[in-house]
Amino acid sequence: MARRKYIVGNWKMNGLLAALGEAAAIFAAAKDHAGVDVALCPPFTLIRPMIAAVPGAAVGGQDCHAAASGAFTGSVAAPMLADIGATLTIVGHSERREGFGESDADVQAKAEAALGAGLDVILCVGEPREVRESGEAVDYVLAQIAGSLPADFDAARLAIAYEPIWAIGTGLVPTVGDVAAMHGAIRAKLAEQAGEGAARTMRILYGGSVNGDNAAELLGAGDVDGALVGGASLTAVKFVPIIAAGAAL
Repeated sequence: MARRKYIVGNWKMNGLLAALGEAAAIFAAAKDHAGVDVALCPPFTLIRPMIAAVPGAAVGGQDCHAAASGAFTGSVAAPMLADIGATLTIVGHSERREGFGESDADVQAKAEAALGAGLDVILCVGEPREVRESGEAVDYVLAQIAGSLPADFDAARLAIAYEPIWAIGTGLVPTVGDVAAMHGAIRAKLAEQAGEGAARTMRILYGGSVNGDNAAELLGAGDVDGALVGGASLTAVKFVPIIAAGAAL
């Protein structure tokens, strides 16, 4: 059975209460594309207000702590996300790995905590530019998967997002052939590590300067099951064309 396209917006550290109108417009437009799953991951401060403004919408966190509670000032636990109505969370984004020094083991622990709290998970992997230029991108990304993938999980609740670090917010995009090759390698690794059934079920998203102009081509590449979108997800006028591109495939 074909995997449904999954289009997810990561608002990062952007958005005040006034931005809820954009979220409402995005989810309203998404109803016209029922064949695509759409979710938004706003800052923690907007999760509950967004859920209240758009009942039934898939709203998630951008990160979570591996512990369920404790003396971790400023952190948010997976059960806290679930408690306020979030249905998913991102873990392992390159901005967490690179900027906060998160290891594969850290990401694995967060993914396991989120799944244990009842959240779906989008687990991010991706290589920096120097690794891509060295020709070692595939090995680098597959090593991240080997170290970050939970030991036991429901494949329907875990997606992988491949985001080449050098393409995030830069306007640079790998060739469609490079994206398809990486996603194919990830699918093969998932089969090796989690089994053929899980590999067939799990969705692999692409992220990195996705926009309305290139979404159809990227989403049509082999083994690309959706997109994790940053800046273009902040407004309906930029995000809805990406959703529409996914629905047209």
